[in-house]
Amino acid sequence: MTTSPLEVAGLRSRVDKALAGYLSSKQSLLLDIDPALGDVAETVTDFVLGGGKRLRPAFAYWGYRAAGGLDSDEIVAAVSALEFVQASALIHDDLMDRSDTRRGEPSVHRRFEARHTAQGWRGGAAAFGDAAAVLLGDLTLVWSDDMLHRSGMPFPDLARARPVFDDMRTEVTLGQYLDVLTQATGDTSVERAGKVARYKSAKYTVERPLLLGAALAGAGTAVVEAYSGFGLPLGEAFQLRDDVLGIFGDPAQTGKPAGDDLREGKRTYLVASAFAALDDTARDELDAGLGDQGLDDAGVERLRAIIRDSGALAATEQRIDTLSTEALDVLERAPLEDEARTVLKGLAAAATRRSV
Repeated sequence: MTTSPLEVAGLRSRVDKALAGYLSSKQSLLLDIDPALGDVAETVTDFVLGGGKRLRPAFAYWGYRAAGGLDSDEIVAAVSALEFVQASALIHDDLMDRSDTRRGEPSVHRRFEARHTAQGWRGGAAAFGDAAAVLLGDLTLVWSDDMLHRSGMPFPDLARARPVFDDMRTEVTLGQYLDVLTQATGDTSVERAGKVARYKSAKYTVERPLLLGAALAGAGTAVVEAYSGFGLPLGEAFQLRDDVLGIFGDPAQTGKPAGDDLREGKRTYLVASAFAALDDTARDELDAGLGDQGLDDAGVERLRAIIRDSGALAATEQRIDTLSTEALDVLERAPLEDEARTVLKGLAAAATRRSV
């Protein structure tokens, strides 16, 4: 059996071990402050260790190795900090989208809402759950910074990496806002959908992790430019695959209800492409269904059919292929270590051909 690119060098298990060790130390801190914070510690631990592909640490680690960096537990700890950025983004995203589940389990705001209800506490259970999710999302973002700087990597390496890390967290936050704004304004342009995809997910999934690895390794200009040339189109292809799964994915594999992106009114590239291709009648029907929280299974299937029949699904799949080819062409020409180049090629396939 071929080893998954996420498992080469034992990376996935090493990332999980680094995260578990860090979370254990924070659990002690929280419990020393107040035993009531045990719920916070347990929830963050369950959320961070309970799933995830570890793609971002993998791109950062192999970006470091491909630029000549040497393997160590310290570099694994440093790149593992990206999982806390991801946790923060997902916790806040689920809250903004009013999602009930994440990876087949209750989302963080729903978990604390249920806790409030079970204990019979005062005030509104939903408001308590929302507040808890905001704070836990903030906490995991703080911990991303803390884990990076406690990783044990030399200070000069961390100093080079800090601007990349800060830019990445700024971009994903602003991308989230643009996503919310796009839903509120009903903007259906392909241009806006592409920008949201680029800043909300694409850059911080591939390009910025690669550039973080490059900065930690002290890579030169040629490597940095190659990573952007490889990472940007690949990150966009990753997000387009996410868009397809958000509408057409199998809930048993994605851990999210069927058609969740439709009920949430997501104005993705896939949806924007459909709007651009539809006649007025079909466009009005799609517009009316998007964002309808009461959309039943039959409604989901109807909107899926409209999108599919518009040609948008096929066009999006073609766009994924085009972007992936563009990225791999850059990778082939890049001045990188051969083993790491091979793993990066495998990670590219894992990012764009996945079913979850």
